Amino acid sequence: MRERQRLDVAINATRSIERELEDTVGLIELAEAEGDEGMVDDAVAALADLAKRAERDKVAALLSGEADASDCYLEINAGAGGTESNDWAEMLQRMYTRWAERRGFKVELIDRHPGEQAGIKSCTLLIKGENAYGWAKTESGVHRLVRISPYDANARRHTSFTSVWVYPAIDDDIEIEINEKDLKIDTYRSSGAGGQHVNTTDSAVRITHIPTGIVVACQNERSQHKNRATAMKMLKARLYEAELQKREAEAAATNAAKTDIGWGHQIRSYVLQPYQMVKDLRTGVVNTQPQLVLDGDLDEYMAAALSQRVTGEKVAVEDID
Repeated sequence: MRERQRLDVAINATRSIERELEDTVGLIELAEAEGDEGMVDDAVAALADLAKRAERDKVAALLSGEADASDCYLEINAGAGGTESNDWAEMLQRMYTRWAERRGFKVELIDRHPGEQAGIKSCTLLIKGENAYGWAKTESGVHRLVRISPYDANARRHTSFTSVWVYPAIDDDIEIEINEKDLKIDTYRSSGAGGQHVNTTDSAVRITHIPTGIVVACQNERSQHKNRATAMKMLKARLYEAELQKREAEAAATNAAKTDIGWGHQIRSYVLQPYQMVKDLRTGVVNTQPQLVLDGDLDEYMAAALSQRVTGEKVAVEDID
């Protein structure tokens, strides 16, 4: 039913654009015949708005992958650099949270490991909403920040790297077989605020899938049993995503980009000093207002990367709803 509803929306949107295009062209012809320049100008403006709508629908039509409609997990891991990288990781956590909220998605913090002085070493977000994975999947990769460090007494410029990994949350009806002997399960005390119970019991759970090396963790519940169940769902989602990646031609390049959080592997650069710019190195999309991007204005970057991934086109889409 969800698939049928999605297709109905797409088909009706296309038919609506076709009808409005025919009506507007007819209106222009009529206005020109009567010499009404004002009406012609209004109709031309309506055509421009219709073109923007068609472009937005074109991007939405690209969200047709097997798991695109699913919710998604988004993992953030700070690279080398100590406090500076930890702060950058927390900035990215805020950026993706704000982006999700802009789109009306629900965000749950599944796991979080704070830095020693500031920021975070890593975190995992669960983003719930229609096409959450389809939109966010192109954000996987290394993100580079250049700025004057607020933690450097000499006010020197620093470069920091943080990796992002996105994978779909799977439905219960998708069967993923996992052999118990392939799992290493560790329990530990949750970090950060959480109350007396959380801080004094080994309720947090970390699961390592030995054959693949995939590691997932959860500490957001007070119960070790609930955290283990959530971690198993995350592991199944990671294994499912790994299988999806094998089916894509870009799997090798994607996995290679994840191997090293450093120079030469970044997908996007965020420069705050000496000039201000956010540039996607895959699509060439540039924004000279980085604060807007860091506040969650990411749709243009995601749309361009999605279009390139599906069609091979390098396009920057404006005014995505």
